[in-house]
Amino acid sequence: MPTPNQDTLAHLKLGQATDYPTQFDATLLQAVPRQMNRDSLNIHADNLPFVGRDLWTCYELSWLQPNGVPAVVIAEVEVPADSPNLIESKSFKLYLNGYNQSIFASTEVVAKQLQTDLSGCANSTVAVRLYSLHEYSQLGISELPGDCIDHEPVDIHSYDYQPAILQELVNADAQHVKESLHSHLLKSNCLITNQPDWGSVLIQYQGRQINRAALLAYLVSFRNHNEFHEQCVERIYTDLQRYGEFSQLTVLARYTRRGGLDINPMRASAPELLDPKLQRARLARQ
Repeated sequence: MPTPNQDTLAHLKLGQATDYPTQFDATLLQAVPRQMNRDSLNIHADNLPFVGRDLWTCYELSWLQPNGVPAVVIAEVEVPADSPNLIESKSFKLYLNGYNQSIFASTEVVAKQLQTDLSGCANSTVAVRLYSLHEYSQLGISELPGDCIDHEPVDIHSYDYQPAILQELVNADAQHVKESLHSHLLKSNCLITNQPDWGSVLIQYQGRQINRAALLAYLVSFRNHNEFHEQCVERIYTDLQRYGEFSQLTVLARYTRRGGLDINPMRASAPELLDPKLQRARLARQ
């Protein structure tokens, strides 16, 4: 008998052979209920343990201007973490392809259409920003702040998700610090297609100092784990908070693009920790 999650995901186009649209069609967008994953984390929509947002970058957005000349832009789409739904990535790609041979009067009209349709899919207000290629190039390439933990001395022999590794995350006698740590070794797999998802993750916290080797082993344990990007970040956040009991915590992942889209989820213990410049820090692999 199918599980409830299988029933929920069965209608998605992800992993299925699909005809690509030639004209704009807002009905191509498909939603995935966030609560589907949060039940296993004991997270409830009316009492989220974090604030946050998912920042999508759309590198392949083009439409026809009234004179028939194509327009090309890069879009940033910001979906709040408290939205009932996340946007399924393949449906998002198909939806964007529908713009390619469709005529729109102006960039402003396109931005408004995107905001209307994506907000409807997420069932929450979604922010949309469009950049010319020149404007976006001025943002440049960044690096994550703090110390990289990728060369910590640790032996790893298993690549299946193991939250128990975090039992060694902090020591009761550890000093209290405020620091930023990052790793470029995050890899998980698509929940449906099993395709690899590559990312870099930033962890900023205040509390007892983290055992960096344990943190690295834990992050590497996602290597064979199957979950959507947004779900992985929420899992990392809740696991770290469970074992570390930090007074402040922020988890940001920046994933490499697939199909012209990258997804960059950010979760934090307080709104003031959601630094927009930090979340928009595009990395070399992106």
